[in-house]
Amino acid sequence: MKYSMKKEGILYRITALRDIEILNINDGDSGGLIEKENNLSQETTAWVSGNARVYGNAWVYGNALVYGDAQVYGVLKLISGHFYHFKLKSETIEKIETEDGYEILCREPKLAKEENLVGKKV
Repeated sequence: MKYSMKKEGILYRITALRDIEILNINDGDSGGLIEKENNLSQETTAWVSGNARVYGNAWVYGNALVYGDAQVYGVLKLISGHFYHFKLKSETIEKIETEDGYEILCREPKLAKEENLVGKKV
């Protein structure tokens, strides 16, 4: 397991159970808030930190980092990139709709051989 969850209001505050070197997260570091374990992958390096919140059917995995005052919710998959409380005009975020009903937001996606994805700029 990568993190534990402790109830904080209606959400759960996560705490790292191991180091995530690529994100400079150490074992014991407190993270952000999630509604349920299905919101954040236990296997990948994805992380939610600070006051960021992930809830609903949103799923954060891969090397995505959600931080600041970001709120990620709805039917959404975050695979890659850093998501803060605002988006700079110079950033390009790609929205991908998948066959399983989810949407994916990512920066500079590499989708060359993915057959089940349809890309659409946001």
